[in-house]
Parts: sequence; structure tokens; C-alpha cells
Amino acid sequence: MRIGIGSDHRGLKLKEEAVSYLQMWGFEVVDFGTESSEECDYPKYAYLVGNAVVKGEVNYGILICGTGIGMSIAANKIKGIRAARCVDWKDAKICREHGNANVLCMADDSDVSLMMETWLTTEFEGGKHARRINQIAAIEDHSS
Repeated sequence: MRIGIGSDHRGLKLKEEAVSYLQMWGFEVVDFGTESSEECDYPKYAYLVGNAVVKGEVNYGILICGTGIGMSIAANKIKGIRAARCVDWKDAKICREHGNANVLCMADDSDVSLMMETWLTTEFEGGKHARRINQIAAIEDHSS
């Protein structure tokens, strides 16, 4: 399984830690940047990772910035992305079970190993949640 990952300057250190865990767990990681602690703009990385998810170049995406909020907002502008900003393992579990989130967004001070492990091992429940995901997709298709 291929995981795309990106961060801004504030998320760089945690991104590097996340990459180490993902590789240790046997995932192929595609790192979309940033590679520098120099200030940069997070929407670029949200786009790169989200676009790779939508195109099928990676199976899932992980984004890290100061709060995770900006990355989530930016990534969710891409049709087909369901990015969830999570603060703990419970959020990570529910966003996969109910929202079938395909991008995990985290703050630069998150418990990255527990959150990623939970998110990557939790399955989408389907059922009524699939109906709701389809409703969200319909909103995407009809808004401009």
C-alpha cells in the first residue's frame, strides 16, 4: 500500500517521524514535501497529496501542519477527497468507520503513531454511512 504524505514547515518534524513509522510498518511512502523548516504555504502540499489520492497514485494521504485545520480545509476542496482533521485515535477511528476518510490531517503535536495506526487499520463500515458518503459526493457534483 502506498501512502502519500505532506507537511508545511511546522509539520516537518512530525512528518519525518510519521514516515519512519510508515516505513517500519511496511508501507511505501511518497513524500510530497516540504523538506525544509523554512516558512512555506500549506495549500500546496494539501493539493499535491490530495491530487495523488484522487488519481490513484497513492492509496491514502496524510497531511500535517500547525493545527491540521488548514490542511483539512485545503484538501477538502479537491473533488473526491474526504480529509479529516483528527486530534486523537478516537477521531481517527470514527472518520474511517463513518466517513471513509481518505486523507488524515494532524497537528504538529499529535501522537502520530497511535493516530496513524488506528486510522490505517480501521475499515469503513458501509451501510448507512455509504449512503451518506454518496450524498456528500452528490453535493460535490452539484456545487459550483
